[in-house]
Amino acid sequence: MPAPQQRWWGGALDAEALARDAVQRVRDAARAVAAARDLEVEIETSPALIAASFAAIDHLRIDGRPAQPWGGLSGFVAARDGWVRLHGNYPHHAAVLRAVLDVEDRAGLERAIARWDAADVEERVVAAGGIAAAVRDEAQWRAHPHARATAQEPWAGLVDRGERGMLPPAVPGAAGRRTVPGESSAGDSSAGDPSAGGDAELLAGVRVLDLTRVIAGPTCTQLLACLGAEVLRLGPPHRPELLDQHLSTGMGVRSALLDLRREEARARLRRLAAEADVILTGYRPGALDRHGLGPADLEELAPHSVLGVLSAWGTHGPWGGRAGFDSIVQAATGIAVRCGSEERPGALPVQALDHATGHLLAAHVLDALARGRAVTVRASLLGAARTLLALPAPSGEVAALPVPLRQVASGAGTLEVVPPPLTVGGRTLERDVGADGAERARWHG
Repeated sequence: MPAPQQRWWGGALDAEALARDAVQRVRDAARAVAAARDLEVEIETSPALIAASFAAIDHLRIDGRPAQPWGGLSGFVAARDGWVRLHGNYPHHAAVLRAVLDVEDRAGLERAIARWDAADVEERVVAAGGIAAAVRDEAQWRAHPHARATAQEPWAGLVDRGERGMLPPAVPGAAGRRTVPGESSAGDSSAGDPSAGGDAELLAGVRVLDLTRVIAGPTCTQLLACLGAEVLRLGPPHRPELLDQHLSTGMGVRSALLDLRREEARARLRRLAAEADVILTGYRPGALDRHGLGPADLEELAPHSVLGVLSAWGTHGPWGGRAGFDSIVQAATGIAVRCGSEERPGALPVQALDHATGHLLAAHVLDALARGRAVTVRASLLGAARTLLALPAPSGEVAALPVPLRQVASGAGTLEVVPPPLTVGGRTLERDVGADGAERARWHG
């Protein structure tokens, strides 16, 4: 009988196994890219790096202050017949909660929801464009129409669209920038040296168009940026990313604003997509389709690209077009009940669905680049939840691990961060964080 794996967080579910497997897949795929580019470099991971990176926002410090990831209206609220989980971190989602429930603050929210059934709260909030989920146990979720419709979907499904061409061998001296243009590196004096750890960076010359936000997609693209890719993240000017969220997932990423309500912006995005090696989307299914930039459009614009499509609930079934977050998927699928007590539901110790899915997506991207294939990968947080719930019950003692912290520069001040969970040539991969939306929407390389 195999010995129990080390536990870092504890809890009723084996989130450690989910995290370990996803990051090891990234490590193996990164090794394949190194081999394809004739780079002789050691690529590793460690339990300390994995554990800390999955709790990156908890460890983040901005000029000494901790991050503030949760809005005042987010969290579990007791309904008349159970519990509901709300997500109001973003201003537009908080505004929906206030309008639908006719409340101004948390106390009013709790009084209002106590008069409703949880399913009614879920239905009314979602119909108005907000984010909510009734807390269900596993049996209730398995009986749900969306659970039945998606039961056979893999965590990440891949369609091979043909050959895209192999990456050229890495050119000595062609390492990507270690810092954001115009900013100096902080912390380790060698962190800004492009030659440190090898003659060239793993993904030098690879262009990644990042149409994601929150945690899962940016976890993927931050890792690709820290491996040397040019990552250009585009966001809507009228709905900016939360500052602390951006600082937690923006290392090495160039960020620009593009208003897709304007035709000239849509035309620019089409040009950028046509020139990208990798395109990643993470908005609610259908959100980009109305601009002519859905997955099928992007496949046509960039037939040579590796396309990653990320969603909360998958793209089929009655909830296939619904927005969602890690905490909301936990609540709906039974994870919150498994992590809670008789008195109230609970949550995983980290947002493991987000981070694991982001790393799994990165693994598929790296594998496709290494093999020279144009693929479309569809991954969902629901698939991560289903995978986690199917794992055997965990065993073993919980042991605290050291937290590998680094200092980097940002427009918001000096950051204390956890680097991505890989080392290349024995070095961690931290980079500076540029200001959200400060770049121009164009390729540098």
